[in-house]
Amino acid sequence: MYTNEASPKFEGSNLKEWEVNECYQMKGKKQKISNQSETCPHQARTESDAHVGGQTFMWITENNPTDSKTGHGLLEFIVSPANLNAAYKQVTSNKGAAGVDNMEVDSLRDYLLNRKEELITSILQGKYRPNPVRRVEIPKDNGSKRMLGIPTVIDRLIQQAISQALTPLYEAGFSPNSYGFRPARNAHQALLKSRNHITEGYTYAVDLDLEKFFDTVNHSRLVELLSRRVDDGRVVSLIHRYLNAGIRIGEHYEPGELGVPQGGPLSPLLSNVMLDELDKELERRGHRFARYADDVIVFCRSKRGAERVMGSLVPFIEQKLRLKVNKEKSRVVPARSVKFLGYSFYRKKGLGRLRIHPKSAMKMKAKIKELTCRGNGWGNERRKEELRQYIIGWVHYFKLADMGSLLQKVDEWYRRRLRMVIWKQWKRIRTRLANLIKLGVNKSKAWEWANTRKGYWYTANSYILATSLTNDRLRQAGYAFLSDYYKKVHVKT
Repeated sequence: MYTNEASPKFEGSNLKEWEVNECYQMKGKKQKISNQSETCPHQARTESDAHVGGQTFMWITENNPTDSKTGHGLLEFIVSPANLNAAYKQVTSNKGAAGVDNMEVDSLRDYLLNRKEELITSILQGKYRPNPVRRVEIPKDNGSKRMLGIPTVIDRLIQQAISQALTPLYEAGFSPNSYGFRPARNAHQALLKSRNHITEGYTYAVDLDLEKFFDTVNHSRLVELLSRRVDDGRVVSLIHRYLNAGIRIGEHYEPGELGVPQGGPLSPLLSNVMLDELDKELERRGHRFARYADDVIVFCRSKRGAERVMGSLVPFIEQKLRLKVNKEKSRVVPARSVKFLGYSFYRKKGLGRLRIHPKSAMKMKAKIKELTCRGNGWGNERRKEELRQYIIGWVHYFKLADMGSLLQKVDEWYRRRLRMVIWKQWKRIRTRLANLIKLGVNKSKAWEWANTRKGYWYTANSYILATSLTNDRLRQAGYAFLSDYYKKVHVKT
């Protein structure tokens, strides 16, 4: 099934795409590249460490994972066939964008066939050097940009293997109030827990905002925390090399001095390791709280008590964890004013309830407006499918919220947009006339509206289109509606 033959060496001309402005040598020293045609000169680096190095394991088969004994340490378990096979499956199923080497996930299997032994050997000997991550910016709700770091497919494979090995080691010790990036835990559980705190009378909230958390994690502090639990120093060293791998932005290279780049399989676990210290401190003080990744909300009975909590937590976070609290966005407010995971809270008859936050509703309407825009060049079938997928996904996430009346109003606006799209598609007078008659409009009225000079948005709200392009006909045509799906999945609590 697999070969032990060494793969052919790559010539220097094949390495040009890997040129960077700066790179780390094995001992961590920086070396500038004076000529753009030179490659990154890592000393004591095997071919498997090179940016072009592709490695895999022919015993990694999607339906028949095999096992072999490679040693007794944690690092040996990480590179064991069974663990790497599971990592391979996960990485290929996740798909994702290419890293700095431009290698796609679909090419992983074929590309790695000849490099398995070199990869394992270089990892076990401590010689493997991760590639820089590729910087990608995505917009956030507040208008700013979220910085993602996309590792190469090979590095995603190794990170996934490390994460699989460390998750069981840490999971049992994590706080029950932590819900992000953990097995069998999700945002809905965090929201229900928060709602229960409000029902119990904790109606004020300390809304903590950790400023650019993933970009500002202190490496020394994180490595210290890892070393407490991970006995195999080689694993900690490998993780440290990933932290120091740096970032490629176009042709520019930035060394990794702070932060855990979002986008890799290992980053969620490392974020929980870092913030578990905060969880333990809050538990030690007896606070009611919920945390999902870097979103933390602490519930208190009074405004004065919440202010005391805020005053004591900020120094702990900044001095002990070496993270930065955004003091402008962190605040003490009634729980009803908090936005947590897209939801907000309120009380009804003494019980805590969940509702959709206004910003989440605005974002949803903006997305539907985008999907119902004729400028995207979509046909009707694709538009229906895109709308259906978005609506089902959105409602499924927000199904805990009390928002029946809100969605009915949104659906009215949404149907008007659909009628406008359809009216625009009936460009010609004769097309409009024929279609209106088919839909049951009498000929004289159909002729009148076929010749109207009213605007599209105005016409979409007219009596003629409302009674011809009815709600039921739109449903029959295959359009999904928010309120319809909400009635099916809403959790009444």
